[in-house]
Amino acid sequence: MTIAPGEKIPSLTIMESTSDGPAKISTEDFFAGKKVVLFGLPGAFTPTCSMNHVPGYVENRDALLAKGVDDIAVVSVNDHFVMGAWAKSTNAVGKIRFLCDWDAEFVKALGLERDLSAGGLGVRSTRFSMLVEDGTVKFVNVEDNPGQATVSSAAAMLEAL
Repeated sequence: MTIAPGEKIPSLTIMESTSDGPAKISTEDFFAGKKVVLFGLPGAFTPTCSMNHVPGYVENRDALLAKGVDDIAVVSVNDHFVMGAWAKSTNAVGKIRFLCDWDAEFVKALGLERDLSAGGLGVRSTRFSMLVEDGTVKFVNVEDNPGQATVSSAAAMLEAL
């Protein structure tokens, strides 16, 4: 089942790609005391993710922060090396935090995994966005089609805020 508004983010360890290399972080620490926009997507360097989803959040970063958001993060089922390279290639370093869900444990715990094996990708994150306040989900937007970034886009998030 997909995580619902009012539910707490599951307690897990994820990794973040940082300028100092990979860093393990607990979800409790990551979301504690903050209003966080989290968006998930099928994979780094994939077309919709790289051309639409991430750039939209980079471009709308200041507008999101002006609405009271403390942090913006993207999560994908990729390793920290890939996520670090992707952050650099999208000019998002220091603007968006890149979280690595290397084994899909986090998106599975959220109920937001998607089997894209038919396309050669394996189990990945579905495309989604959510607002999390102090570890509690306020709302979730899930795309029906992984090739689209509309209801989970930065523009839709701004509208919802």
